[in-house]
Amino acid sequence: MNDNDKYKNSVGIVETQYFTFGDPPGELILISGKKLGPITLAYETYGTLNEKKDNAILILHALSGSAHAAGYHSTEENNPGWWDLYIGPGKPFDTEKYFVICSNIIGGCTGSTGPCSINPATEKPYALDFPVITVNDMVNAQYHLIRHLGIERLLSVAGGSMGGMQALSWTILYPEMVKSAIPIATSARISAQGIAFNEVGRQSIINDPNWKSGNYYGSWPPDSGLSVARMIGHITYLSERHLHERFGRKFQNPKYTEADFRTEFMIESYLHYQGAKFVNRFDANSYLYITRAIDFYDLEKDYGTLINAFEHVQANFLFISFTTDWLYPSAMSKEILKALRSNGKNVIYADIETESGHDTFLLDHKVLQRYISNFLKSEFEKN
Repeated sequence: MNDNDKYKNSVGIVETQYFTFGDPPGELILISGKKLGPITLAYETYGTLNEKKDNAILILHALSGSAHAAGYHSTEENNPGWWDLYIGPGKPFDTEKYFVICSNIIGGCTGSTGPCSINPATEKPYALDFPVITVNDMVNAQYHLIRHLGIERLLSVAGGSMGGMQALSWTILYPEMVKSAIPIATSARISAQGIAFNEVGRQSIINDPNWKSGNYYGSWPPDSGLSVARMIGHITYLSERHLHERFGRKFQNPKYTEADFRTEFMIESYLHYQGAKFVNRFDANSYLYITRAIDFYDLEKDYGTLINAFEHVQANFLFISFTTDWLYPSAMSKEILKALRSNGKNVIYADIETESGHDTFLLDHKVLQRYISNFLKSEFEKN
């Protein structure tokens, strides 16, 4: 690929920025009642904020995402941001029209304050001294960033999976600040099955001898446990048919004459690759904290009913689910859809036919792209 192809319809070279707030005694009060501060949020922006400041869109990432949603950090980087297919000139989140923001969540490990950050009280990494966080805490921290950027109302908030949970919470916690929302492949609460998968992943980390009760910083990290956790999680992101069509029962290196429990099947090799790639960019303690935040997310428990949860939202919604998503199945989206419509809210709902499962929102899916483009165009024209 030459540089011209690489940067075609791209936001090009981008730089991660950092915003710090919450210096004592003005720390962020978490849902648990504990205080956290100072807090640094890593974020990136794409496009230009217009004079009316009414074209800002906040992109919200999933479990393993980061602030780097589009473009490249250098000319040497070959892999663009995690949602580059959707953010850029002429793309659904069109940076010639919109000012797009993405920040790494608190609890993360790619620039924002999290378990691997230095605890000012001890001058050592927080590790398990980092307080428990929730999805609402992530949103409350983002609120300070948005106000720092001088934005009083967001044109839209958008994200898939845990990013969709954040989008829902934005509309509930700050209804006057959100004109529209695009929650994708998400739910008002994760299922017991989802919690079970998260717990198996956490236990694989906790039982790695290198975890050392979270105090592994400065020594060899629990890479084996984190790799297995990623392998488990990755299975839930794909549909059975997608795995079958891509890998089937194809052999990588069959050895019938000796015991080889490593990578005889291609699907095994693929999962090992995903696990190994993940440990090079993610922190094991962050994985523990973020998956627990996903488990805790429960709008019905917090508000009594889903109808109560969405009673005061002001946003218009584009709600999207995928027919083969068994981690956040379409029925969960329809529960939220029913609650929104019971409150008389404006909702466009699409249950998109796909064989790719939960991770469809990260793929080059033309139907999804068209829905987002048309919805944002309609919302922006109402300004």
